[in-house]
Amino acid sequence: MIKIDTEPFGKTASGSNVTRFVMENENSMRIAVIDYGCTVQSILVPDRDGVLRDVALGYDTAASYEKGGCFFGAFVGRYANRIKNAAFTLNGKTYHLSKNEGENHLHGTFSHRVHEGVIEESAVAFLIESPPSEEGYPGTLKGKVLYRLTEDNALEIEYTAVCDEDTVINLTNHTYFNLNGQDGSDILDHTMRLHADSFTEINEEKLTTGHILRVDDTPFDFRREKPIGADIASDDRQLRLTAGYDHHMIINGTTSTLKEAAVVKSHASGIAMTVLTTQPGFQLYTGNFVHEDAAPHGKGSVRYPRYGGFCLETQGFPDAVHHPDFPDSVLKKGDIYHSKTIYRFTVDHE
Repeated sequence: MIKIDTEPFGKTASGSNVTRFVMENENSMRIAVIDYGCTVQSILVPDRDGVLRDVALGYDTAASYEKGGCFFGAFVGRYANRIKNAAFTLNGKTYHLSKNEGENHLHGTFSHRVHEGVIEESAVAFLIESPPSEEGYPGTLKGKVLYRLTEDNALEIEYTAVCDEDTVINLTNHTYFNLNGQDGSDILDHTMRLHADSFTEINEEKLTTGHILRVDDTPFDFRREKPIGADIASDDRQLRLTAGYDHHMIINGTTSTLKEAAVVKSHASGIAMTVLTTQPGFQLYTGNFVHEDAAPHGKGSVRYPRYGGFCLETQGFPDAVHHPDFPDSVLKKGDIYHSKTIYRFTVDHE
C-alpha cells in the first residue's frame, strides 16, 4: 500500500504556495515531488545495510529551486534539449522561440512555475497547460505528468499531452542521481552499462550536427559495464566540447516499446538503478557544471562538486525539427503524446 502525504514547501518569490507530495511504500522507500516544476525533490532508497540514502540532487527550499540553474529533478518542456536558432518551421510557417541559451532554445519554462498537483490512484499527477504562443510555440498544449512509486522500489514517470494545433514536443525529467547519497561525492566511480550502440554528434554550441556516431572505440562505449569516470578525461573532441558527457545516446531496439536502457551501480552503497523507457534515447549528462550552480548549496548545505550527479534524461532526439532523418517530434492536432520511463532501484549485497 503506497502512502501519500502532502506538506508545505515554502513560497515562490511571487508568493505562490509550493506543496510537497511524499510517497512511501512498504519497504520504507520514499519519493518526494513538489508542484514547482513538477520536480523530483528527493528519492530515499535503502542501501545494502538498510540505511535510507537520498540519491537525487536538489534543494531544501523553494527559493533555491527558483535561484538554481541546474534543473535539479525538474520536468522539462515544451521541448527538452536544444533547438537551433530558437526557431523551427512547421506546415510552412516559421515559429520563433525564446532564446535562452545564446542564440538557441533550451528546455522551456515548465520547470520554472507551479503546476496543479492531485493524488490519483496511489500516484501524484501534475496538470500542465501551456497557452498559445507561450515562448513562441503553436497551440494550447494540455497534459499530465504522473509520478508513481511502486512496491518493488521503482519510480514510474508517465507523460501525456494533446494540443489544439500541430506542434512539436519533447518532454523529460531532469533528475541528477548520485547513488552514494548526499555526501558531496562525485559519481565517477559509479559503474554504468548502456544499451546504446550510437549517439548524436554535437558542435561547439552543444547542438546536434545531425550526424550519428558509433560508440565503437570511443569513450562513449558503455555496452560493457565500466566506471563513468574511466574515460571522461580522455582526449576526445566530443568530451572536450562539454567537459564530460552531455550527449544524446540512442537506445538499441524498437522505439515506443518499453525497453531497458541503462544500469548504473554504486559499489559504495550497493544501490543499483535500472532505467526502462519507451523513448528512443536519453541525454547522458555527468553534471559537468553543477559546481557552478547559482544556488549557494544543495540539500543539507552540501555544495555539489563537478560530476556530483549523472542524468539519464529519456527523450526524443534533440533538435529533431531540423533533422528529418531523426524520429519525428511533431504532435498533430488532436493526437495524444505519451511516453513512460521507469527508474527501478535494487541492492547489490556483494
